[in-house]
Amino acid sequence: MSALPVTPRCAALIGGEWVATARTLSVEAPATAAPLAEIARCDAVQVDAAVAAARRAFDGELGDWHQWSARRRGEWLHAFADAIEADAEALVALECADTGKPLSQARGDIAVCARYFRFYAGAADKLHGETIPFDNDFAVLTLREPFGVCAQIIPWNYPSQIFGRCVAAALAAGNSVVLKPAEDACLSVLRLAELAVEAGLPAGALNVVPGLGREAGSALAAHPGIDHLSFTGSPETGTLVTQAAAVHHVPVTMELGGKSPQLVFADADLDSALAAVVRGIIQNAGQTCSAGSRLLVEASCYDEVVSRLAARFSDLRCDAGERDADCGPLINARQREKLESRLAAAQADGIRVAAAGQLADGAPAGGHFVVPQMLVDIPEGHAVTREELFGPVLAVQRFVDEDDAVRLANATEFGLCAGVWTRDGGRQLRLAKRIRSGQVFVNNYGAAGGIELPFGGMGRSGHGREKGFEGLKSYTQLKTVAIRHG
Repeated sequence: MSALPVTPRCAALIGGEWVATARTLSVEAPATAAPLAEIARCDAVQVDAAVAAARRAFDGELGDWHQWSARRRGEWLHAFADAIEADAEALVALECADTGKPLSQARGDIAVCARYFRFYAGAADKLHGETIPFDNDFAVLTLREPFGVCAQIIPWNYPSQIFGRCVAAALAAGNSVVLKPAEDACLSVLRLAELAVEAGLPAGALNVVPGLGREAGSALAAHPGIDHLSFTGSPETGTLVTQAAAVHHVPVTMELGGKSPQLVFADADLDSALAAVVRGIIQNAGQTCSAGSRLLVEASCYDEVVSRLAARFSDLRCDAGERDADCGPLINARQREKLESRLAAAQADGIRVAAAGQLADGAPAGGHFVVPQMLVDIPEGHAVTREELFGPVLAVQRFVDEDDAVRLANATEFGLCAGVWTRDGGRQLRLAKRIRSGQVFVNNYGAAGGIELPFGGMGRSGHGREKGFEGLKSYTQLKTVAIRHG
């Protein structure tokens, strides 16, 4: 196995204790396909124990989590952010090796994880209710209260970031958590959980159950003891998770992917736009729900944009994460084979690869690399413009006017993010309103992650919102109190 800065825990965190499992799973390095580490393989037994521990912590039968005030929770979240930053280099190395993403991107992910805890630390004691004017004989107020036991099933593409996004908000609101990380990449999550215990988080407030989705994930989604569920992953799995939670009427937050367009008009600052277009599709090798995987270009500047992008794509290099190239490998052989199959089908349909990057000299053999590429000559409605490929592949189409651009932008079942590039202020607002998407970025794309900005989708991209204060509110339920005083 490859050398790692720390030995990941091959156990589950349940009730403040690390619990070994009878079975384990081997984790491979995406850049080499070589074994990297062993993790616990939890099943329904460990999930049940974790949910029970979370319930006991929330109810006050385990540790003192239930007694912590909002201010104390915020103080701990700040201290935990300090612990993350102090351990950053080890966490970065784990994230880089485990996901395959370039070192600089892994470093950014760990920094963002710490920022989530800082943001929600400051927000913990600001979950205010309201007073409502009613009849003169009444005083009516609302309270925001935690759900109780929150289940969180997170993906492999941004394990540390999404750990921060989910866990920080849930704990800030006073919930206890049972987290199921992805089996393909969870080493940074296990280290973060270890740091949380060391930082003094009460037993049972956070429980982590690694394992397969069909075993640990299914058991958690269907568990009658959870009060709220958040899931990030594919629409297909999201459907199964929602159905399982619905049996017990558990509310769910779903973030399920996207096929996000960037619209470039002839009056745009093309230097800024094209740089953002490239970043938006090669980040994490395109394995990003909000990846800008479609590019819609006004006809009058289409040839110039394609030519300039082709030069940029040709310069891109793929390599192992620790060598910090433009793009790393895909997460596993299954993802690589699926993408390669779709690309072969597209070429058979006459779709042309206008430009592609290359493997860097000395890139490891056996890694799951797919070089970044730009597709053109795409028939309207083709699968590469509608389906989430989850790789560094940009599909380029042209439009003739605003109406045509909006029609193409909305020609998908997804609706997570969109980018609009134009200097025309009226057009900026018109398109922001007309594009069906949970986030619309004008003359930027992604707003540098924007942990303060509510994030979530429309259509097949899911429902509910994470990040910012909306994300914090999503981990609370509203209670109305009506007092008749005469």
